[in-house]
Amino acid sequence: MAAPPCIIVLTLFLLQLATSALSLPLLPHHNNITRHSHFAKNHRPRPQNRSGCSLFEGAWVRDETYPLYRPSDCGGVIDREFDCQTYGRPDSDYLKFRWQPFSCRIPRFNGVKFLSEMRGKTVMFVGDSLGRNQWESLICMITASAPSIHTQFINKDPLSTFKFLDYGVKVSFYRAPYLVDIEEEQGRRILKLDKISGYASATWRSADVLLFNTGHWWIHRGSLRGWDKMETGGISYGDMDRLEALGKGLRTWADWAHRHIDPTLTRLFFFSVSPTHYNPSEWMSRQKAATTTAAPGTKNCYGETVPFSGATYPATSYLDQNRVIDQVIQQMKLPVFLMDISMLSALRKDGHPSIYGGDLSPSQRKNPDRSSDCSHWCLPGLPDTWNQLFYAALLS
Repeated sequence: MAAPPCIIVLTLFLLQLATSALSLPLLPHHNNITRHSHFAKNHRPRPQNRSGCSLFEGAWVRDETYPLYRPSDCGGVIDREFDCQTYGRPDSDYLKFRWQPFSCRIPRFNGVKFLSEMRGKTVMFVGDSLGRNQWESLICMITASAPSIHTQFINKDPLSTFKFLDYGVKVSFYRAPYLVDIEEEQGRRILKLDKISGYASATWRSADVLLFNTGHWWIHRGSLRGWDKMETGGISYGDMDRLEALGKGLRTWADWAHRHIDPTLTRLFFFSVSPTHYNPSEWMSRQKAATTTAAPGTKNCYGETVPFSGATYPATSYLDQNRVIDQVIQQMKLPVFLMDISMLSALRKDGHPSIYGGDLSPSQRKNPDRSSDCSHWCLPGLPDTWNQLFYAALLS
């Protein structure tokens, strides 16, 4: 007996559906996406350009057209601690490296195009001194490629702003090392894990593009610790697990973003933790002492003049902090571009000021084992790459 026409139609439909399903690409499994379908639509944890290229997987290649600017191009914006060439760094090859993703080529930064795209808008960096490092880099990159425009520099605390007057563009930095508030009460510094002040909130909300970072200040101990007590839920703590504290602070930031950010009006970026290079055993574990560029007997980044070879770093700091950041952002309903710059930065053991920051005394320069800055980055230098990647993600 012949099958009824409706059965034949249903069978053909199911066969077509099965064939179509087989032709779809498989997506990586992600627990949060499985549980919360809105993430698949709204969440972009790692930006890709239009070709689907991963911006953060690649290698450092030598490029004689670099650096993108000279310190003299920057209108006096570079802090002394980042201005390595002016303050005596003897080598310059570290300036001749460009980040090359494996599967695409990121666009070369064009300051005029950036200003045209951002006309009438405010771009704001919010975070610690690494955010300031990057903010100054972006100003230098813009002014070097658009040198004839009128500018105004307002350098205050916590908010500093560089204005490109011909385009009505503001590029600002808001100092907030923890993102949440730290207040002084009865002579003691209290880190408020569940509070962002009204002034900070209103200032951040005024921006059209927001770039956040945090990380370094959460792990400081001893005299470097930036607070005396932590407070959350009305309870004070002399100390607590630092990753737990970071998570609480980041969730406060995420709640703030959910309440105040309209994703149709404001672009959100969050930068993973910038690594330090205070421990030579990290990079010498795979590069023998005979071939390392470090000065004999050095105990940190002092004397390093070339990147770590290869595409991965054998030991990177702040992995646990990055996991906390990633977890919080994965749980957000807003689209946040997570700029995963930790690994590519870890390869640049040569990019730190070490003793060539202008804030060191002659006696400090004579003792690089104790005085070297292996946290921040020279300008020109690595933060220029962070901004090139930001530029590529912004334009995509």
